[in-house]
Amino acid sequence: MKRFLVSVLTFIGVFLILGGGTLVFWLYHKYVPSKEMANQQDWFQVAGNQVAIMLDNELIEDTKGRWIDGEVYLPLEWVQKTLNEKFYWDNEEKLLIYTLPEEIIYADTSVMGNGGKPLVVEQENQIWLLAGLVLNYTDIRMERYVEEEARRLFIDTKWDSVPKAAITKKEMVRVRGGVKSAILTEVKENETVQILDTMENWSKVRTESGYVGYIRNMRMEDCPDQYFISTYQKPIYTNISLGEPVCLVWHQVFSQQANDTMEALMAVTKGVNVIAPTWFMLTDNEGNYECLADQEYVDKAHAMGVQVWAVVDNFNKGQQVQSELLFSKNSARTKLIASLMADVKKYDLDGINLDIESIKKEAGPHYVQFIRELSVSCRKEGVILSVDNTVPAAYSEFYNREEQGRVADYVIIMAYDEHHSGGEAGSVASLGYVKKGIEDTLKMVPKEKFINGIPFYTRVWEEEGGNTSATSMGIAAAKEWVQAKGMALDWDKETGQYYGELQEGNKTYRLWMEEEQSISMKMDLIWENDLAGVACWKLGFETPELWNIVKPK
Repeated sequence: MKRFLVSVLTFIGVFLILGGGTLVFWLYHKYVPSKEMANQQDWFQVAGNQVAIMLDNELIEDTKGRWIDGEVYLPLEWVQKTLNEKFYWDNEEKLLIYTLPEEIIYADTSVMGNGGKPLVVEQENQIWLLAGLVLNYTDIRMERYVEEEARRLFIDTKWDSVPKAAITKKEMVRVRGGVKSAILTEVKENETVQILDTMENWSKVRTESGYVGYIRNMRMEDCPDQYFISTYQKPIYTNISLGEPVCLVWHQVFSQQANDTMEALMAVTKGVNVIAPTWFMLTDNEGNYECLADQEYVDKAHAMGVQVWAVVDNFNKGQQVQSELLFSKNSARTKLIASLMADVKKYDLDGINLDIESIKKEAGPHYVQFIRELSVSCRKEGVILSVDNTVPAAYSEFYNREEQGRVADYVIIMAYDEHHSGGEAGSVASLGYVKKGIEDTLKMVPKEKFINGIPFYTRVWEEEGGNTSATSMGIAAAKEWVQAKGMALDWDKETGQYYGELQEGNKTYRLWMEEEQSISMKMDLIWENDLAGVACWKLGFETPELWNIVKPK
């Protein structure tokens, strides 16, 4: 019995020892802080000459800066998409261009900054911008940490006050909240940190030494918030305004003889204060154009109290003009702008109206750069710059109407061609289409710069044997056609237009009519939204009665 008791007691003792050891082991692994140091390069995801980018305290994983000759450089494409779209690289002529309201700044790879380092570097078919250059022209803050193995650049785009805390006792900053998480760095007593997020026991912080990690709340005490004041001087664009609602009419001119029709066509108008003749037709990719400008035309318009905004377009010469080539070359853009300004002075023009249509997506950034550069010259000469656009859509976002709204004097939305030849039959400009176009544009363009275009034409659709074709007609001609055909028209509330169908043998004719009532409803949208005015395509397509509706109130 005694031997049995000893055995039992021994077993219990061993069990207690083992159990206690297990408990201690468990408690140790659960509560004793880890001393493991995080691999800095792994955490910041950098190696070699790479520089981690921390944008608003978040690591940009798919893009790295570069350490070149003792300076931090940022990839141009990322800068354009994320920080400042105005940095433009002319790959054809290897030139960096930055356009200010009244000045254009140029730099190639030979131009040095104040520190004696190049402003722009080309390496491995990629363009890199000196971080200090980006900072100089962008409303951001930068802090760089390049003395350690993992180089990193903090970029802040926000100017809100930031909560701060003081460290009460030496503490480890960890990768995640929890004592078992690896250590990023150490903070000492009385150091301060920015509080990025607060949880029950831990807070996400940014240290003075350039780390973003987690600290126990028990090791911190509140201190005054940190305030940031931006010293960035935002560019101020001085735009020219007509000073009254714009009533513009385009005058399509194919020859010098067509200029002679202006007086007769204008005689029936009311309230028109701008005429835009299609005078400058781009002819090649080098900045040349055909000019149909006429001094007598301008003098007569001015005598009527009407401004002349000459149209520059790219579609009368067809395939000879490749916008992605023309606008991507600094020399071509410069030549074109110089020629336009020379003709502005020669003919005493009041404005330039850009009507560059159907360009490829890859041409978009270059065309926008052309608008920027042209705006500088127009601003210096006191000439109005207006830019024509289609109704906003996903496929034409690269026209960058928002930037146009900053640099140009007026942005014109051609709120028509909802349905066009080659597509399915439908209205040229239904009321819903126009309304949505206005709403979408106002998200990008200030109302005081927004001119809405209306059609003085419609299309007669012909369907036969499963084939559909369309014939464009001015409103006056369309009314005569309807009368001659005896087509009955009924009001279509959905489109805000009169609609008619006519059967002739195997042919079916369909028409969504533009006339006084449909145009009046479009004008109501313009004035209800307090837009800058109206633009009409085109002079001579209208009936005289329409001018009682179109003229500014």
